[in-house]
Amino acid sequence: MNLDSMKDTLSAARQEGKRFWEIVLEADMKNRGVSRTDSLNKMAAVWHAMREASHVYTGERRSVSGLVGGQGKLMREYAAEKTPIGGDFTAQVIAEALSMGESNACMRRIVAAPTAGACGVLPAVLIPLYWQDNLTEDRMLEALFTASGIGAVIAYRACISGAAGGCQAEIGSASAMAAGALVYLRKGTDEQMGHAVAMALKNLLGLVCDPVAGLVEVPCVKRNVIGAVNAIAAADMALAGIESRIPVDEVIDAMGEVGRRLPVEFRETALGGLAATPTGKAVKKQLHGDRKKRTLTIKDARWKLDKSGAETVQNTAAT
Repeated sequence: MNLDSMKDTLSAARQEGKRFWEIVLEADMKNRGVSRTDSLNKMAAVWHAMREASHVYTGERRSVSGLVGGQGKLMREYAAEKTPIGGDFTAQVIAEALSMGESNACMRRIVAAPTAGACGVLPAVLIPLYWQDNLTEDRMLEALFTASGIGAVIAYRACISGAAGGCQAEIGSASAMAAGALVYLRKGTDEQMGHAVAMALKNLLGLVCDPVAGLVEVPCVKRNVIGAVNAIAAADMALAGIESRIPVDEVIDAMGEVGRRLPVEFRETALGGLAATPTGKAVKKQLHGDRKKRTLTIKDARWKLDKSGAETVQNTAAT
């Protein structure tokens, strides 16, 4: 079936006596013309890439701009030395979200779920829970199919791009996907999963995309933290029996409408919000100045190449 409605997908799962994730898996098999094993193997590759990105993070790298780097490491050190207000699990989630967002900014390998800018949300909640609850890989793949199905519906009915719908479409969608996955992993019902998705998305409705200097760094990395913690809150509320008064499909539709109505300044253009603050403008001016200097250095190196050969270029580049 087409993954264009949470209501219809949940209804199909009930009628066929299956879980939401199984309907999503079958849709993938049909749409891509692959076997069940092929579909599961592809999702396993995604899960392994998430874990690998987490494993290789050291906190030593910095982005080219210098705006991002080391924050995940700082959070891990704080959690190890102090008593985090939100407890150990939440501290792990925050550290993971920061680490993954930084890895994206530092050009490391990450999983765009659903986008690179929101890459920290899903792994931030899934990896710590995987270790804490001693979950099997099969369960994690099922949770990822759950998340991907939610993302597919959001992408169809609204959008997942900051340029099209603001940060609500990126971090908001990722948070909704994570909330649904958490409910599944904690053995909630598919109906509870739908409520978690709705609440997570509602909580970030209207969030603008205002990257400083046009880079997916500030405030993007720290918003991955908010998306992850929001997912936990939405999942816990749903598991407690709290329901969204607005049906999930209507919430998604509302997000799409809000995104279409957002002024262009608040949709990844770096013309409004935090990007338009005095500090945001100063950062942009500084970075553009540094970029101009680097360009002049390259031109100078090419001129010296014509005069003296490759050795001079190597020395100039090293300088």
